[in-house]
Amino acid sequence: MAEPSTARIEMVGVSKAFPAVRALENVDFSVAAGEVHALMGENGAGKSTLIKIMTGALSRDEGEIRLDGRPVEIGSPGEAQALGIGAVYQEVNLVPTMSVTKNLTLLRQPRRFGLISWSEARNRAIERLKRLNIDIDVERPLGSYSVAIQQLVAIARALEEDTRVLVLDEPTASLDANETQLLFSVVRDLKARGLAIVFITHFIDQVYEIADRISVLRNGRLVGVAARVDLPPLRLISLMLGRELERTEERLAASAPAPEGPAVLTAERLGRRRTMAPFDLSLRAGEVVGLAGLLGSGRTEVLKLIFGAIRPDSGRVQVASEALAAPSPQKSLKHGLAFCPEDRKAEGVLAELSVRENIVLALQTKRGWLRRLSEAEQEKLADQMIKALGIATPDAEKPVGQLSGGNQQKVLLARALVSNPRILILDEPTRGIDVGAHAEIVALIRKLSTQGLALLVASSELDELVAVSDRIAVLRDRRKIGEIADADITRAAIIKTIAGARP
Repeated sequence: MAEPSTARIEMVGVSKAFPAVRALENVDFSVAAGEVHALMGENGAGKSTLIKIMTGALSRDEGEIRLDGRPVEIGSPGEAQALGIGAVYQEVNLVPTMSVTKNLTLLRQPRRFGLISWSEARNRAIERLKRLNIDIDVERPLGSYSVAIQQLVAIARALEEDTRVLVLDEPTASLDANETQLLFSVVRDLKARGLAIVFITHFIDQVYEIADRISVLRNGRLVGVAARVDLPPLRLISLMLGRELERTEERLAASAPAPEGPAVLTAERLGRRRTMAPFDLSLRAGEVVGLAGLLGSGRTEVLKLIFGAIRPDSGRVQVASEALAAPSPQKSLKHGLAFCPEDRKAEGVLAELSVRENIVLALQTKRGWLRRLSEAEQEKLADQMIKALGIATPDAEKPVGQLSGGNQQKVLLARALVSNPRILILDEPTRGIDVGAHAEIVALIRKLSTQGLALLVASSELDELVAVSDRIAVLRDRRKIGEIADADITRAAIIKTIAGARP
């Protein structure tokens, strides 16, 4: 497709490198006046870096930025605002305990004789909101309003009389369907006034509802740009996921019959408003069920709802024949569930503690602190796990933060296994580890399933899911949209299902 005739902002040949990482490489990106341009890509694609350069939070290494055809330098967020570039991020960067007026005029309060004129500030706040057709009591605390209204107030704050470009970074992440439509009505109005709008989201359906054009980044490179009508969902998802892997891993699960028997875990209409639509999911002993979907599709949320790390507000979880009332991590551990989180540094290993202390943590929690494991028991369990999983460490007393990423992941698995679970929940078990450790963990997942352990595995790597899964539940836009099983499990089938086609 040809570039729009009136480019409000253009980024030409933009590159940015950090130590050991090339975040952007020769990226072209433009947004026309009166256009909503969706910027898409998986985690690490370069979206945030590109936007930070556009809004002055980062400097570029190479390339040029043009505003209405004129080259500009944007050295800070303040300079970006002065040039008419505003931004609203996913986390509303306002103060919920302060009034709407104070939020809208913070650091911009009108003064008279050196004192703040609150009557003038109130009038300015009302006027800012009027531009977005919002009529609310500006003296109420911002936090007393819905998340959607808070987002709109953030947009009102970002908009000046001369704003020409507005960046919306995941603006609907915390909104329900009705609130999203309220936001979209404002976006359409701003578009009609000639603003150039950059829309970043992981929600595929919303892109096709609001965007005029779509650009896709992958691994720091622009891999596609097209009008919305010229880019079918299947092609968009293929661009986002890429095909860097030259071969699909052998389908390890195909050699054994799918497990039969009663479910050891059942989730019925489990969900939480604004987080995950109600879903059903079951898991049998010896079965590996994969969770597939794009970033933001709800993979982690499903796992945390089942484990109780996120409290559901609908549905129930049943382990064997026993229902878990008000699921919580502690209850889940006592009922034989174990969870390895995606972010092993923030939510998994305790870097300052030893390998031994990290390994026994879940078992000690399950037993309770009145039944403490002795030093001898801890050492024995740690040594057994180090040998069983091949954890590369000189001894069990080495701080786990000094191990490689792959070995830290093995320590997390060891912690889960030493608690003797019957259900193991893994969120991105091979993220950020080397090829050798990746193969070992994939093989370990299948080995554990043949020993009767039930596994629920969420992964962004489709080839990994194809290799290990007996069934795959497919998610999109925080909804479960289908399941694929047995011989139907292929990379192509997963992509088609995410795109909305039947497998």
